[in-house]
Amino acid sequence: MTDNPEERAAPATACGFVALIGAPNVGKSTLVNALVGSKVTIVSRKVQTTRALIRGIVIENNAQIILVDTPGIFSPKRRLDRAMVSTAWSGAHDADLVCVLLDAKAGIDEEADAILAKVATVKHEKILVLNKIDLVPREKLLALAKTANERLGFASTFMVSALSGDGVDDLRRKLSEMVPPGPFHYPEDQMSDAPMRHLAAEITREKIYRKLHQELPYQSTVETDSWTERKDKSVRIEQTIFVERESQRKIVLGKGGATIKAIGAESRKELAEIVGVPVHLFLFVKVRENWGDDPDRYREMGLEFPRE
Repeated sequence: MTDNPEERAAPATACGFVALIGAPNVGKSTLVNALVGSKVTIVSRKVQTTRALIRGIVIENNAQIILVDTPGIFSPKRRLDRAMVSTAWSGAHDADLVCVLLDAKAGIDEEADAILAKVATVKHEKILVLNKIDLVPREKLLALAKTANERLGFASTFMVSALSGDGVDDLRRKLSEMVPPGPFHYPEDQMSDAPMRHLAAEITREKIYRKLHQELPYQSTVETDSWTERKDKSVRIEQTIFVERESQRKIVLGKGGATIKAIGAESRKELAEIVGVPVHLFLFVKVRENWGDDPDRYREMGLEFPRE
């Protein structure tokens, strides 16, 4: 025992923002969920599903790691695409550290090459994360790590499988060592700064993509209109799915409403697991023409509206 107050003081804390940068479908959302240990971002086999900077929050070794899951970086064609790519790069420049994710199977393809070139302009320390290592022979992994490190001065290199969790614990420990000293920004029991209404909309949007990944284009969004906690502790949620054309509305509804019922059932089940109480979910489908050119919709998704 000691009477020295400094020795009795609680361990110093650290806290920092870590941006995950990579091409679409490289596994950023899956990695965020694996690091946090809970579902905080939607994961879809369709690319470009993460539209805003949804943060996952991790506590490790007296450090709070705030994960910024940026939209996948790709060649933007539409206004929404430009907003997503701009948001991704602003997230990288604003963070304390940057994790550059590469798909180990794809290697340094055209998209990854462009990202490595641009991320060189980001001043913070960078960590290379090779994901999906379970799909690639060890020799190819080592060669890919060597090539990427020759291109850019990475502080560390990690090989992980975000899906299985292999290597994720080591990455989490390293991030806790690298974030700067300082007080926590969020309560210790909080896993994400995304409001529940937003997360609920994201979950329903994921179910739409999974159900209609071939029939429905990206011009669809979900908004949570109401979230009411009832006396019996259950939650009533009303959401509107917006599409751009009547033909898309019919696709979402399905024959006799079968598709919208299936989407609602899957979303309701997952929401109930997350909030821990019964959920009553009511979905509506409306046509909102050219919503992709409406500044208000961008603000609701946490994106900057590109004027040009």
